[in-house]
Amino acid sequence: MTDKIKLILGSGSPRRLELLAQIGVVPDAVSPPDINEDATKGELPRDYVKRIAAQKSAAVAAAPDDIVLVADTTVALGRRIMGKPVDEAEARAFLSLLSGRRHKVITAVVVKRGDKTWARDVQTTVMMKRLSQPEIDSYIASGDWRGKAGGYAIQGPAGAFVPWINGSFTGVVGLPLAETATLLASAGYPIYGVPA
Repeated sequence: MTDKIKLILGSGSPRRLELLAQIGVVPDAVSPPDINEDATKGELPRDYVKRIAAQKSAAVAAAPDDIVLVADTTVALGRRIMGKPVDEAEARAFLSLLSGRRHKVITAVVVKRGDKTWARDVQTTVMMKRLSQPEIDSYIASGDWRGKAGGYAIQGPAGAFVPWINGSFTGVVGLPLAETATLLASAGYPIYGVPA
C-alpha cells in the first residue's frame, strides 16, 4: 500500500489535462462535476468564475486526503460574460463582438484538500484583430469554437486572430500553470516530484 497523494481533476477539458502534463502532473482520476453554470442576474465576470470554480470544487467527491483541482474560464467583454456558445449563430455573434477589441479572459482555479481550500483567479487581456467575414466563416466551419468560452480557442486556428495578450497564455487556454503549480504545492502535492 502506498501513501501517494491522489489528485482528482474536476474537469472534462482535454486542454487542462494537456496543460497539467506540461508540468509533469497526471491526475489519478478525472471527475467533471455536474453543476449549473448559468450566471446570475447582474453577476460580474470575475465573481462568476470564482463562484463556479468554488461550486465545482464542492461538487467533486473526494476522500479527506485527496487533492481536488478545478478551474473555470470565461471571456469578458466589459461586464458581459461570454460563456460557451450554444450554436453557430451565437459563436458568430461572439466573434463579431470581439472583433477589433480588447477583452479579458478570466480563469479561476481552486485546489481543495479536506476542509482546506486554496484559490486564485487570473485575468489576461487579449486583443483580437478586426476579423473579416471570410475569417469568421472559416473559423465557424472549422468547429473549433465548440465548447470554448467566448467562442474561440487561442491555441487553435483562432490563434491567428490574436496579435497580443497581456497576462497568462495558459490562463487563456484554461489553466494558468504558474498559479496552479503554486496552489498544488500549497496543498502538499509533490509538484516536479518534490513533496511540499
